[in-house]
Amino acid sequence: MQEILLSSVVIGAIGAVLAVFLELADRFIANYGECRIDINDGKREFVVEGGGHLLAALGSQKIFIPSACGGRGSCGYCKVRASSGAGPLLPTETPWLTPEEIADEVRLSCQIKVREDIRIRIPDELFSIREYTGQVEKIEDLTHDIKEIRIRLLDPDSIEFKTGQYMQITVPEYGDVDESVYRAYSMSSNEYDTSHVEFIIRYVPEGICTTWVHRFMTVGEKVVLNGPYGEFYLRDTDRPIIMIAGGSGMAPIKGMLQKMAEDRNPRPAVFFFGAATVADLYHLDLMADLQKRIPDFKFVSAVSSPKPEEKWEGETGLITEVVDRLAKNVPDSEAYLCGSPGMIDACIKVLTNNGMPQEQIFYDKFS
Repeated sequence: MQEILLSSVVIGAIGAVLAVFLELADRFIANYGECRIDINDGKREFVVEGGGHLLAALGSQKIFIPSACGGRGSCGYCKVRASSGAGPLLPTETPWLTPEEIADEVRLSCQIKVREDIRIRIPDELFSIREYTGQVEKIEDLTHDIKEIRIRLLDPDSIEFKTGQYMQITVPEYGDVDESVYRAYSMSSNEYDTSHVEFIIRYVPEGICTTWVHRFMTVGEKVVLNGPYGEFYLRDTDRPIIMIAGGSGMAPIKGMLQKMAEDRNPRPAVFFFGAATVADLYHLDLMADLQKRIPDFKFVSAVSSPKPEEKWEGETGLITEVVDRLAKNVPDSEAYLCGSPGMIDACIKVLTNNGMPQEQIFYDKFS
């Protein structure tokens, strides 16, 4: 048995080394020459040096495709229709594609290597996505591992977006990071402030962008962003609203609530916010203020593992347990969820078990 396990480990290690070698060989040895990319039957055409990924090639031409993971193949957002030149479908793509999408030649642009001329189709609205230059105006510690950053837009100096959407932040070279990359983050500001954008960003160990934000970013620094993206925004209905988030998932919910306050929106709304300890709660003063400004709004915070010295007297348990226990009028409400895939899936299960139709649930999953 030990010999079998040892053999499996050795084979796995050899496979990993071989994969890295093939990637390096493809990047530095193979010469694909110039490749033409045709978008939407000639609406845009350009030539790039072959060998890179399609997502990066499009970005180099200021054609920005949604990508919450920065091209790592872990979010499934950067979909395009590729009618020719994209090569075979890869195992890294299939988990993110439905059988109907596969039949319709949908691919993940971050997984397609540009090795020959390619023809693709993208939604026309993506041609209007813009790149912005801004300046960091404020960096605020919300908890020990969550910061909120406020960026003043410089060029262009204003933006139109729907509250709840996200942008992609370009991370410059820093420390041991030797190439510029971008990552997606939900805006925590609302659409009435057109000259600024705000983001709530939690530190993830070894995360390229979160490390930059938490350890290297300074007030006054110039940053580059592109967007806006996404379909996560408050729908214009009369239904009561149930909002659920945890950690930095508060970002788009905060913006939605601030917009509701500006509008004096009369819809009943409750925001369930979950944290591990009391120290992980934040923006409590803001939520208290919003409860005064929004005609029918209630904020419910829950702590799953309060420490004895914190003397927590509020709701205790996983946020799904609290929602299951306290949410009212669930079938007639609509829900807005933001957080990790596991948290969102668990919330959807609780809501549907309590009678909420799937089509009344809107969410933004963090990758």
